Amino acid sequence: MVESTTTIYDVARVAGVSMATVSRVVNGNANVKEKTRQKVLDAIAELDYRPNAIARGLASKRTTTVGVILPTITSPYFAAIARGIDDVASMYNYNVVLANSDNDEEKEGKVIESFLSKQVDGIVFMGSSLSDGIRKQLVGTRTPVVLAGAIDGDKELASVNIDYHLAAYQATAKLAKTGKKVAYVLGSLNDAENVERMVGYQEALTEAGQAFDESLVFEGNYTYENGRSLVQRLIDLGVSSAVVSVDDVAVGVLNGLQEKGVKVPEQFELIAGSNSPLTQYSYPSLTSVNQPLYDLGAVSMRLLTKLMLKEEVAESQLILAHEIINRHSTK
Repeated sequence: MVESTTTIYDVARVAGVSMATVSRVVNGNANVKEKTRQKVLDAIAELDYRPNAIARGLASKRTTTVGVILPTITSPYFAAIARGIDDVASMYNYNVVLANSDNDEEKEGKVIESFLSKQVDGIVFMGSSLSDGIRKQLVGTRTPVVLAGAIDGDKELASVNIDYHLAAYQATAKLAKTGKKVAYVLGSLNDAENVERMVGYQEALTEAGQAFDESLVFEGNYTYENGRSLVQRLIDLGVSSAVVSVDDVAVGVLNGLQEKGVKVPEQFELIAGSNSPLTQYSYPSLTSVNQPLYDLGAVSMRLLTKLMLKEEVAESQLILAHEIINRHSTK
């Protein structure tokens, strides 16, 4: 026969006190005599009692739980952001529940509904894509939401990002000033941050005296393998440099170039987009836009704590500093 779960009533009975007294001890209330407190703690230890977090959350209208949605749990980019989120959540005594959405809108929607049904205190949404449907779902809830590394074009949702426009401009300008043809490989132009990247890319080309060529822009949900397969197209177009916004794809392009005997950086220069560990593990190491990934997560979580605790928020659209890290894939 399976024993029933220990309840607060059992602790009160063994300690010889009221359930209210047990509750005060569990919640750290100082208004309990030390002798009584010790009796309750002894009973808790004897019965291996664990307070029901869900019940406590219902009573206080807080669950001290934050839901975090990320497109892929295996990506070093999102893992670094998640670490920043988790560290700050721990500082403020919040538990983090991670959910992998596989970059699928339907799954994202189900994850959000699941989090809301579990009455999480807040949600951090990570990803390079924010569809109209998901945005509407997030805007429509009273639960505080912060976007980490994603932009809400209407600025209704709080967010933490870098200046994607400026980063793209700087990376493109670094390559274009040598007179080389510069390709840009990025995600969907339905995403606000990629639109900003395109504006920066075009501005840098104009300043370098180069005409914008739409055929040199590669838009899509690229992977490492897609990066390798892009190489022949780049060569056929006479391209000799590229900015690649996703590091996995940048490594794919790098390896594809070397497989075809193209020397990097002597014959082809390459700049990656986020400075994840992949950019240092590759050979040669990749020059990269340095996004402060840990800080993106940490600042997002701190902003969320302010929203959850209804503290004053001076600015809900935060932009963190970035830089270009020069390595061996550029001259």
